[in-house]
Amino acid sequence: MAGIVLRVRLVSGDSMDVIYDDTETASEAETVDHVAAALSRDTGVIRCRHGDRLLLLYARGVATVEVAPRGAVL
Repeated sequence: MAGIVLRVRLVSGDSMDVIYDDTETASEAETVDHVAAALSRDTGVIRCRHGDRLLLLYARGVATVEVAPRGAVL
């Protein structure tokens, strides 16, 4: 599966669009479930991309995550 775009709102109030690639799941729904499960743990972290940069997104800094419907600009 290709990466999905996540719009992340941080606890600070800032937001950013990141790309999350998961090669182990076949569908968007499974990928979203995986992200939700990872970020629901206190020590949860996911690897994302923001432009050309690798980003580690820690659960404790995330307020909300929205799956962007195709077309979010990175």
